[in-house]
Amino acid sequence: MTDALDVIGNWSWDAASDRARSDRFAARLFDVDPEEAEAGLPLSAYAAWVHAADRSRLLTTFREAARNGWPYVTEFRVCFSDGVLRWVLARGRFSRNHMGRPVGGCGIVVDITDLRTNDGDLAFAQPETVFLTGEPPLERAAAAAMMAYRAIDAVPDPGLKARAEALLFDIGRKLAAQERAVQRKELN
Repeated sequence: MTDALDVIGNWSWDAASDRARSDRFAARLFDVDPEEAEAGLPLSAYAAWVHAADRSRLLTTFREAARNGWPYVTEFRVCFSDGVLRWVLARGRFSRNHMGRPVGGCGIVVDITDLRTNDGDLAFAQPETVFLTGEPPLERAAAAAMMAYRAIDAVPDPGLKARAEALLFDIGRKLAAQERAVQRKELN
């Protein structure tokens, strides 16, 4: 089943324990047990499945964003136990206490393998306008969609939940395309 995941999942991280919790979709992306993922695993349990060439960069970016309270957006590869390689986009935000120390974070992970391997729809790769808040509109939309998804998750309406998941997936794909455009521009 790892050849066509096409999923979006949620994650949260507690800085004090350095443990990450995720839903079953994120657990699938990292090939970890869904029940253990929901209860919380050390961050290293997720990092173990990240491609060796991406792992250090991913953890450095994660910790730097947490330390500074920056938004977190990055792409990396995940290697499954059966040898299948998937591309993942991770996006999140972190909170800090009154002393500026990280408290935790939350966000989404999106399977973007199709986008990366097919080079995606470049029409979505246009940079977004930054509002006075300093956060691009698509970033704000992702945060709002995550909040809506969490609220809808408790409602016993599969159709509504499916539409919320579809919105998160679409936003994640657009964020991935946008990130790819920025990377291409930096290479030129």
